Amino acid sequence: MVAMTTTQRCFGDGDPLYEAYHDDEWGKPVHGDAALLERIALEGFQSGLSWLTVLRKRPAFREVFAQFEPEAIAAFGDDDVARLMGDARIIRNRAKIEATINNARATVALHDAGESLDEVFWSFAPEPRDQRWASYAEMPATTPESVAMSKELKRRGFRFIGPTTAYAAMQACGLVDDHLATCPVALGR
Repeated sequence: MVAMTTTQRCFGDGDPLYEAYHDDEWGKPVHGDAALLERIALEGFQSGLSWLTVLRKRPAFREVFAQFEPEAIAAFGDDDVARLMGDARIIRNRAKIEATINNARATVALHDAGESLDEVFWSFAPEPRDQRWASYAEMPATTPESVAMSKELKRRGFRFIGPTTAYAAMQACGLVDDHLATCPVALGR
């Protein structure tokens, strides 16, 4: 008799929104400055909270942060910070809100220098790995690439992007594929 094994997602089983994020977004390449700015911002907002909380609030984040268009957010002022702090549909953390505005301004500064967030971000993509992690206990919280990315983004004026947040963004944006070895996505199902 052959034993049947069941596979489970790395995360997200049991909630349709979380399952869709896992299956259709996480670990898939993300390009474009607005999309990357959104992921960096949301990873920062997630710090200390459940990712599912962020996913549930993502439509509101997109609305109040002008679809994460860097030029639009870079123009935000004190009135916008007050507006965002009063909006219960998002995570109301002043430091994270101000970091998102700051990071939009840093993205615009990259544009002014003839560069893009996309170019800088993807320059830290490591060589693809041959192996997959068997469990989250094996998976690192940071890597040399995420440490280097964090330092470079901070050097360029970004905030709230430490090495752990940088690695989470690398995972979310497909610079690394950290689906566990037993995950249906890793198994091609």
